[in-house]
Amino acid sequence: MAVILLLVVPLATIMSIEGNVIISARASDVRSAQLQGALMVLPFAALYVTSEVGIVTLTVPHLFIIAAVVLIIDVILFSISTKTFQREEILTKWS
Repeated sequence: MAVILLLVVPLATIMSIEGNVIISARASDVRSAQLQGALMVLPFAALYVTSEVGIVTLTVPHLFIIAAVVLIIDVILFSISTKTFQREEILTKWS
């Protein structure tokens, strides 16, 4: 439980925010950005379903592997989001 609450959830939250920053930089309006941003939940929904079915077991070593994968994705998304996010452009495009 501690690995999930202290490691996986914060990393997943950062991944979601970074993904939504990239999506909002590319979207043409607020509604499409919101709809596309909802797709960030799908990998974790798939993880939940596979763990309920019994394909993946959520033991501590597996949770550390999941956290490491999410951390790598976070680093990649951070570099992409810092390059694509232009606040002034988004504000003028969505107004």
